[in-house]
This record gives sequence, structure tokens and C-alpha cells, in this order.
Amino acid sequence: MKKYNRVLLKLSGEALAGEQKTGFDEATCIKAAMQVKALVDNGTQVGIVIGGGNFWRGRSSETIDRTKADQIGMLATVMNCIYVSEIFRYVGIDTKIFTPFSCGSMTRLFSKDEATELMNRGGVAFLAGGTGHPFFSTDTATVLRAVELDCDIILMARAVDGVYDCDPKTNPQAIKYNEITIQEVLDKKLGVVDLTAACLSIDNKMPMLLFGLSEENSIINAASGKSNGTIMIV
Repeated sequence: MKKYNRVLLKLSGEALAGEQKTGFDEATCIKAAMQVKALVDNGTQVGIVIGGGNFWRGRSSETIDRTKADQIGMLATVMNCIYVSEIFRYVGIDTKIFTPFSCGSMTRLFSKDEATELMNRGGVAFLAGGTGHPFFSTDTATVLRAVELDCDIILMARAVDGVYDCDPKTNPQAIKYNEITIQEVLDKKLGVVDLTAACLSIDNKMPMLLFGLSEENSIINAASGKSNGTIMIV
């Protein structure tokens, strides 16, 4: 089952919310946790970033200053990681939450050494709070942490099951890519990841695999090279 030694799993907040589209769907979170436990038990090291879209998006309000809006988004990712981390503990996984800023006793300041040590002994490192700065998406934070932690690949679990040539929600004839370069994603303006995240990925030769979280054993399949999603190569 094992294909990658260390992966950075990006969980979509929207996907974790399930059909209700906001907050958390506990059954979905438990299923994700059980899959990660199977990976960890098999020797795959896992770090996790969670988006904040189930609570807040950077442009949720046109009346709020962008910097303040992004700060709300950072805190949304912290809330998500606290919740999902506890679900992971419920299924028997040791976890720690790392943030780039102090959150009292709720999280630890990010340290590559501490996060790596945790993953080396079978724990899961939750990487919350984005980069700690406004104007950077959680996708950018995901690539940054994946590069810092020497991950083999970024696994992006979303509500959509891959990269399409147009929005499959509005066009049922949309064509799905099995493989595409990150440069092509940019050139075709497919909007899968933002420019900063894509450039950071290209510069550091960090591949991504985008897949649908709701598919059966989707995380296990993605980490073992059997996913039906889209591999984005550099």
C-alpha cells in the first residue's frame, strides 16, 4: 500500500462539511481520520493543512479590510485543525497543532524539527494558521509547509474529484485530466491553485495530486498511487 514516505494532506474545509456545506460533518471527519490512521500504521508520515472555507473565505465580505478578512480565515483554519485533530485522537492517532503565531496553549509555534520528530514517531502534524500573513492562501501555505517538511507530494482532498478543463458544476461536458503540469494549469487559467502556490510548487519541484475526498478510501488510494484524481506534475 505504501508509495510515498511523507505526504502533506490538504483537506478542503468545504469537503469536511459534507452536504451541509458549513461547519463539520463528523462522519466525514472520522472516515478521513481512519484512512490516515491506516496510512500511518503502514509507515507513511503525514502532515495536514485544512482550509477554512467551511467557515470563511478571504472575500466573504466586501465591507471588511482584506488584511482583517484574511486574519479571520487564518483563525478558521485553526478552529478546523483543533476539531479534526481531536477526531484523529479519537481514532488513536497522536497529534499536535502547529501555527506560525501564538495561540496560547491551544497550539505550538511551528518548528520543522518538532513537526518532523512527531511524524517520525507516527504522529500527525496539523499545520494551521496559513503562513501567518495576509494575502497568502492556504494552498500557498500548503506548498510552503510541504517544501519545508521535505514531503514527497501534496495530496489535495477536495469536494471535486480532479482537475477539469472547465467547471464541472456548471458544465456537465467538462473534461477531466488524469495528468497535467502545474504550468499548464496556470497557462489554461484553470483556477485549481493560485499563482503564488503554483510558482512555489514549480520552483521546488513539488507535485500535487487533486482528488475527491468523498470517494471510498480516497486518501489511502491517493497515498498509494491508485487515485482516480488528477496528478499535477512539475
